[in-house]
Amino acid sequence: MTGLWVIATMLAAGFQVARNGLQRSLMAQNGPWGATLVRFLFGLPFSVVFAFGVAAFTPMAHMRLSQAFWLSAAVGAASQVLATAALLLAMRRAGFAVATALQQSSLPLAAVIGLFVFHDPLSRIAWAGVALTTLGLAMLSWPGRPSGERPITGALFGLLSGLAFGFSLNAFRHAGLALEPAHPVFAAVVTVCVVQAMQSAVLGAILLIVSPQTVWTVIKSYRRSLGAGLCGSLASCGWFLALALAPAASVRAVGVIEAPMAALAAHRLFKERLHALQLVAGLAVVAGVVMTALN
Repeated sequence: MTGLWVIATMLAAGFQVARNGLQRSLMAQNGPWGATLVRFLFGLPFSVVFAFGVAAFTPMAHMRLSQAFWLSAAVGAASQVLATAALLLAMRRAGFAVATALQQSSLPLAAVIGLFVFHDPLSRIAWAGVALTTLGLAMLSWPGRPSGERPITGALFGLLSGLAFGFSLNAFRHAGLALEPAHPVFAAVVTVCVVQAMQSAVLGAILLIVSPQTVWTVIKSYRRSLGAGLCGSLASCGWFLALALAPAASVRAVGVIEAPMAALAAHRLFKERLHALQLVAGLAVVAGVVMTALN
């Protein structure tokens, strides 16, 4: 299955760009938290269907609903909700393509967290990658760029998104391995289903309390939201499958293909234009992420 995780990652990146674009188009009507709820609430029915389908073809698989699984799934679910909302805000303030590039900070940020929290050492080339990515991110967030509404706050939200995604990647990998390490496809799809159910229930309940109008707006726009839900479910299944087969750093490195996909989508769908400084900075971020993954 050496090449399967690479294919799964590339497909996940493509579906993720599509989902992000659809979510961004829903922000004006639903707001950032409503658009975040769309990802999980309307992705859940598709994930349930996928889970039953995979379970039917893998009757030998057995779920191990241990404390390690629930803890990892809960941490990953909460981190992914925060990351999604931060990414949508970054897209509004810094532009679709720039926000996606800033999201790639998840790998070097996770590497730094691993060093200081989990005492995982970094090689010299990995530190060079962290430095190069940091330089690229600084260039992307430099003031005075014409794209986006508020590029500085957009850059901060992009970095927050990358940090939260870094946590969720590692948490979901451990959740899948704890659930069923012998059948990674089964573990990935079932974990997606469980996580999206948790996210839909908790975020939906919070919004019903603090902003019920947001929930009703999301439900009324179900026709537009179903596409985002389908793409989100397919993207999550791809990411989770890749994480069940390979380390998070390697998966995130291949997932950098999302950045050029997003740049093309931003130009075609949102009429955004990248300037020379942004192109150079984006390439620096991509190169830095790959170097960090070589640790």
